[in-house]
Amino acid sequence: MEDDIINSQEANEIKPSADTLIVLNIHTNEVEMVKGIDKEGNLQKFPPENNKENDQLIRVDKHGDIFSNFFSNFYRQLKNPTHFNFFKVSEYDAVSTAKDLQKYVDQASPEEKEKLKDYEILPKNNNNPKNRNSMENNTETQEYRFQPEQIDWKTMEKFGLNQEKLEKMNAMDALLRGFKTNTLIPITINLGTAVSRMDVRLSLQTGDTGQVAVHLHGIRKEPNLNNKFLGHEFTEEDKKNLKETGNMGRVVDLVNPKTDEIIPSVISRDRLTNELVAYRAEYMKIPDEIKGVQLDEHQKQTLLEGKPLYLEGMISKKGESFDATVQFNADKRYVEFLFNTNPSQQQNQQQTEQQNQSSTLARHTDKEAPRIFRGKELDDSQYEKLKAGQTIYIDGLEDAKGKAYQGYITFNKETSKTEFSFTNPNKLKEQAAASENHETQTAVNSQGKTKEATKNIKEPLESKQQQPASKQQEDQQKKVRKSGGRKL
Repeated sequence: MEDDIINSQEANEIKPSADTLIVLNIHTNEVEMVKGIDKEGNLQKFPPENNKENDQLIRVDKHGDIFSNFFSNFYRQLKNPTHFNFFKVSEYDAVSTAKDLQKYVDQASPEEKEKLKDYEILPKNNNNPKNRNSMENNTETQEYRFQPEQIDWKTMEKFGLNQEKLEKMNAMDALLRGFKTNTLIPITINLGTAVSRMDVRLSLQTGDTGQVAVHLHGIRKEPNLNNKFLGHEFTEEDKKNLKETGNMGRVVDLVNPKTDEIIPSVISRDRLTNELVAYRAEYMKIPDEIKGVQLDEHQKQTLLEGKPLYLEGMISKKGESFDATVQFNADKRYVEFLFNTNPSQQQNQQQTEQQNQSSTLARHTDKEAPRIFRGKELDDSQYEKLKAGQTIYIDGLEDAKGKAYQGYITFNKETSKTEFSFTNPNKLKEQAAASENHETQTAVNSQGKTKEATKNIKEPLESKQQQPASKQQEDQQKKVRKSGGRKL
């Protein structure tokens, strides 16, 4: 019977232009029509008998990706998603389907009601109700916002990136979900007369025309807290909190520069780039439970206001009890742990985190040679030589215009940087040494001139001699040094 209820629109001759939602409250067994979510995250709904409100039904294009993305965002904003079962139906048949579903629920046995879950819609990767309000799954359960084919790969190539490289860096998942990359990504920008290399976080954003654009989030020395941020002027307490914990600690009204809309939001500092990030307060989702500790309404409200909350008796993955401060982070878009409450230690930790991330050229750690250089992966032999401090020849490199080039690279362990040269630096050193020997011998034997190390030696130099060779030569050198370098 449930097949007939959910798929009743397929028997109609009129083709619906859009889909909508009907909802079953699992506590009251009431089936209603959905028209949205209010500012508090409560579901707005009305009974199917109320024909006056039918024009307020949610309408979403039938295209699969559009509906899926819409429902993922809709579900994420809902205050108590586990209280409801949602079903996607045609807009044209919504009322009749809702009434039929109500009749079915009223007379169905518990086993028959359980079968309805086969037709319930949920965000992808969120099929386990136990995980819906889990702190660890806040970012993992979200539907992909973008698809790989939507990315402007020509622009990515100008930065020296492609899909394969981003996948190797484990950066694609965060990008497709609408987040910034979890780590700094090394890019190259070729301006023709100058080439710039930097580490950035990447994100994808939809422009006014619907086109997906690549955004670069570069590293700032420090956040700009002296100027207004989207209309908000930072207090001294705001500045202190952002510098020490990365979260401002309260909800403030920000102004959308394009629409002048007033948007209550929380503000955090990107700890990798020092960029300020805002997040709408209405989108904040607070879990019911954090590491085994059930949150009461007061604790949830504290977090919804952007404030820190100290929790005791949480259980780690190892089964050990621990205490920590938690707070909603606008950059990460979920509640995070703040283990370190000492400001100076926090600053040191943040600086260390930035330094570690900044040295991730091809994802290598400090003082470790990179396995990948400018998109070219080294073979085992090359990599071992580079780690040993040797200079290696590398070809197959491409500049921003796609033109191939080659050269020599050496890894400097002191600076943790890979140095590139179009000519072999070892050859240059050999040539320089040979030139120095030749210049000294020629200057003394042929031109009557001297180099610094031999300018006070009266005896002829032997071939390639640059230092005093006898006691007499050495004594002559010392006498002249004592007299200020003048000949007596």
